Amino acid sequence: MVPSEGVIPHMKQQLQRFLRFLLSKLQQNVAPMDEQGFPIPEMTPERALVTHGLPFPFVVIEDKRIVSAAGMLQPHFENGGLQKITDIVPMFDYAVSKQTATYGGKSYVLFSKSFELEKSGETRTLIAVYFIENNSALSGSENLIAKMAVSLIFIDNYDEVLHELEEVRRPLLIALIDRKINAMAQQADAIIRKFEKDKYLFIFTQDKLEYFKEKKFDILTQIREIDMGNKIPFTLSIGIGTGSETLAQAMEYARSAIDLALGRGGDQALIREGDKYIFFGGHAQEVSSNARVRARVKAYAFSELLLESDNVIVLGHKNIDLDCLGSAVGVHKIVTAMGRECHIVLGNVTSSIRFLHERLLAEKGCSENVFISAAQALEHIGPRSLIVIVDTHRPSIIEGNELLAHPSAKRVVLFDHHRKATESVDNPVLAYHEPYASSTSELITEMIQYIKADVRLRPVEADALLAGITVDTKNFSIKTGAKTFEAAAYLRRNGADSVRVKLLFQSDIASFKAKAETVSNAEIYLDNIAIAVSTSDVENPTLLAAQTSDELLNIHGIQASFVLCANDGVIYISARSLGSLNVQVIVEKLGGGGHQTVAGAQIRGKSIDETEEALKQVIDEYLKEAGK
Repeated sequence: MVPSEGVIPHMKQQLQRFLRFLLSKLQQNVAPMDEQGFPIPEMTPERALVTHGLPFPFVVIEDKRIVSAAGMLQPHFENGGLQKITDIVPMFDYAVSKQTATYGGKSYVLFSKSFELEKSGETRTLIAVYFIENNSALSGSENLIAKMAVSLIFIDNYDEVLHELEEVRRPLLIALIDRKINAMAQQADAIIRKFEKDKYLFIFTQDKLEYFKEKKFDILTQIREIDMGNKIPFTLSIGIGTGSETLAQAMEYARSAIDLALGRGGDQALIREGDKYIFFGGHAQEVSSNARVRARVKAYAFSELLLESDNVIVLGHKNIDLDCLGSAVGVHKIVTAMGRECHIVLGNVTSSIRFLHERLLAEKGCSENVFISAAQALEHIGPRSLIVIVDTHRPSIIEGNELLAHPSAKRVVLFDHHRKATESVDNPVLAYHEPYASSTSELITEMIQYIKADVRLRPVEADALLAGITVDTKNFSIKTGAKTFEAAAYLRRNGADSVRVKLLFQSDIASFKAKAETVSNAEIYLDNIAIAVSTSDVENPTLLAAQTSDELLNIHGIQASFVLCANDGVIYISARSLGSLNVQVIVEKLGGGGHQTVAGAQIRGKSIDETEEALKQVIDEYLKEAGK
């Protein structure tokens, strides 16, 4: 945080007077005097700065190298420890006159002043950087802001839990939650205000934030363990903003943190400090909402956007799977039913979608230009184009993500069911992002029932959507809710056939043998986790890894599975869980992401053995944090 201009006027005036004095003396080639009035021999600009007796540490820089240091920095400089200003301040900005930094466990405000010296026809440019400790330099209000953290606390499933509870117990349950949250605030000497029935504003000091980190935000567990006859446990989401220049900015950080926590399924605390996020929790099961209002509102909004558009371009993720293709086909059907042109950007046709892709192309009435490349899509995009992203929200893995940078790509719609990551598409005009849903195909199927136009699915289109739901629910065994089966029933009434869908999942004999070999070599880690390495040379090793991780869950006692494979110098991890272990939280520690029960990661610069060892370490960390 940078102090205002009026914070330390006496120090700034002292610096300015000193620099004017130094320049005048050196340019006159007159040696400065010491405190007793005697000339200092062989005086240099650097020596003059050090001996002037200023009451705070500073350094002198020439050509980005430290040529002198004073105060607490002088001993390091004399011993050869400091060579560059970036040794002290890694993110030092030469173009900024005031900035902040941490050194030796303390926070400092840095003032920079550059000046030129001429001597014997040679011009030298020096920069003096003064370190002034924040605690003494900031005014009372600014110092207070620097020490404050702003937090928002939301109860994730307030209405769902109370709906299932006897009416006489509801006030007691709400009072118990309020009591626990207020007790947490008292421990932190914090200010807390309940501004809605399920929302709280929480303000506390930075030192208490470290206390919460050490406790791993145990308030999450305390609320989750409340049992007063409620069938569904209450869960909290906490978003904390810190490291800001103003309280308003801290509140914005807290809002973005709580949005991300909710988008990741809730039951977790997120701290945002600038652009950095820190995650805690995320161990509870996601709870499905059976409300239909949201789907109807999104369908209406999507219809309005289509009426304002000339054409639609659908983007999915790279290494497309059946859910991505199925949801893209569903969007295509909606768009064409509204009388608009629609194209689906498709990269490599992987073996997981080959059979469905061939069926779609063979279907009578399927235009040849429905599926186009990203380069061809550039020819179709215009000022009234609408871009629809399905089954992902991360720009880095979108097939044809260069389209998002096109000047005409100002209107973007997002449909996804994955738990939200820190990387996300910026400012979509419409987002239907529901991590409780089984699949994006389920979300699209819901919307089809409420769209303005009369959407009549052909059997192959209904099969595509049902295949997307089937693959992401592992044959309706994982992450299914009432809406999942209702969507499947709607598709069945519109011509979907489970036998035809099953044929889309068939694999060749080579892939089947490769899966069997990988399963046979699997290691059982900590009694209930299977870890396997795929070494088979098959056409699509990442797909094989995903299918094998599904197969490993069929082994008695296995709660989670991880399959590693190498492809083009990258180690891929495919993770699956039956729900008791959150594989997304585990692979996030390795830079991956996904869902609570389905996740993955890509590791570069490590061997298979090194990646396997790193995976075991993060599994141990997760189990320790979760208390399992």
